Amino acid sequence: MKIVSFQLNGNVSYGVIENNEIMLIEGDIFGDFVVTDTRVSLDEIKILPPVVPSKAVCIGLNYHDHIEETNSKVPDRPVVFIKPSTAVIGHMDDIKYPELSKRVDYEGELAVVIGKKAKDINVNEAKEYIFGYTCGNDVTARDLQPADGQWTVSKSFDTFLPLGPWIETELDPLNLEIRTFLNDELKQSSNTRHLIFDPYTLVSYISQIMTLLHGDIILTGTPSGIGPMKKGDKVVVEIENIGSLINYVK
Repeated sequence: MKIVSFQLNGNVSYGVIENNEIMLIEGDIFGDFVVTDTRVSLDEIKILPPVVPSKAVCIGLNYHDHIEETNSKVPDRPVVFIKPSTAVIGHMDDIKYPELSKRVDYEGELAVVIGKKAKDINVNEAKEYIFGYTCGNDVTARDLQPADGQWTVSKSFDTFLPLGPWIETELDPLNLEIRTFLNDELKQSSNTRHLIFDPYTLVSYISQIMTLLHGDIILTGTPSGIGPMKKGDKVVVEIENIGSLINYVK
């Protein structure tokens, strides 16, 4: 089931996508809700970020090929950092090139959407706490990213966390093709089977450190092929069985 957040006539709503239509949802997508018979066309609405998380917990160096291209060592535990909720934008929104940076990179990633409060859970329980999955772009000011791992400045600018276009709730995350295009040119191409730490391991590990709340996001890491964007570029993150997240650099 693909669940989309959207704006129609000034109102924010959720719905389920069926063909090119949205069936409106009544209730809380993280609690009790019903799918109604009221329908609107996808062409009539503006898609919003699928969630606005209290935090986005991000994982670095989680694909073997990305580790090779950055000449890094394979980590023995997940490399964790956080992006603020103010970085979140949605499908077709603009990534703003900050004046402080002279190189801004794309990083296409599978994003996990947490469905309920998770603390100190084990790997076998993790699936129960995942609401679904969406596409993410861990936009990075590469020239502001120091080698010592303190990445907050380079990762946290407003608009540096595109998410969307919707949440897929019925998905096996362990074998998905993931690709990133820049101006329609393929730049990243991999599969989530190459993740060092899979989504279930990440949910369990992070829950040992901090409480995950419904709507929180875990970005699972980017494959090889990272590179710079310039103003006017179009970037697309495409994940099998989810869809394509499209943004423009302004």
